[in-house]
Amino acid sequence: MNQYIDIHPRVLKAIRNNEPVVALESTIISHGMPYPQNVEMALSVEKIIENEGAVPATIAIIDGRIKVGLTPDEITKLAQLKNVLKVSKRDFGYCISKKYNGATTVSATMLVASMVGIKVFATGGIGGVHRDAQQTFDISRDLEELANENVCVVCAGAKSILDLNLTLEYLETKGVEIIGYQTDELPAFYTRESGLHVDYQLDTPEEVAKLIHVKWSLGLKGGIVVANPISKLYSMDKSIIDQEIEKALLLAKENNIKGKEITPFLLSKIKALTEGKSLDANIQLVYNNAKLAAQIAVCYEKL
Repeated sequence: MNQYIDIHPRVLKAIRNNEPVVALESTIISHGMPYPQNVEMALSVEKIIENEGAVPATIAIIDGRIKVGLTPDEITKLAQLKNVLKVSKRDFGYCISKKYNGATTVSATMLVASMVGIKVFATGGIGGVHRDAQQTFDISRDLEELANENVCVVCAGAKSILDLNLTLEYLETKGVEIIGYQTDELPAFYTRESGLHVDYQLDTPEEVAKLIHVKWSLGLKGGIVVANPISKLYSMDKSIIDQEIEKALLLAKENNIKGKEITPFLLSKIKALTEGKSLDANIQLVYNNAKLAAQIAVCYEKL
């Protein structure tokens, strides 16, 4: 795959020297947030990771090249471009062969991180089993990559627009641990509460690093989900956000929005319905996850 991948010199040096690196996705830049908040968020996330002693590696496809580690100019370009492809596993060949621009989803970012040897990845929330999946079979590719790639994913749980109970069941079937960071309850993206329990609670980055080190040292394949709740200061009221999600889901059904378009549509509608409060929460939970991911990466490299 190296002929299609460009690794930023700073990231390459860190990988070769076994220094802590944190992968970052780019769909959140091109599809998850409006301009200019997306640029501010992306650059701030990288700074947070650097301040914790790790190297950030934002991943995207620019003009048909997989980039592992973007420059500030490339981040700004991606944030402003229109018609950026949302890239999952099935889209790599098309996007690269056509020399298009692509933003990597959680699953695509995990794939690239695994290819180049990055073990820790920070994102907002993972995808999962969509509501009414019994009829639609709409299940995020994120879950398959979590089952197959040795990457620790730090997130604020699964996006609350999903069927969280079925998402947990799917991950259990695939043998993916869900670790609650300082909590025994699955966070639900915008809110700290879901009413669902996680597999295990761990309370320090060192404990998480030790778990992933032991798992992969045993030769057990697959990722780990570290569910890190949004801080209490920015957590939204569960009953209110649930009402707005129901309204957004109804709008999606009325407009026949499906597949890879459903998540950006729902996030955009929820932002409008909450008068921007959900966007503020989204930005803060990403910062929170980036900090923890960097701490875990530092501890893991020490092992």
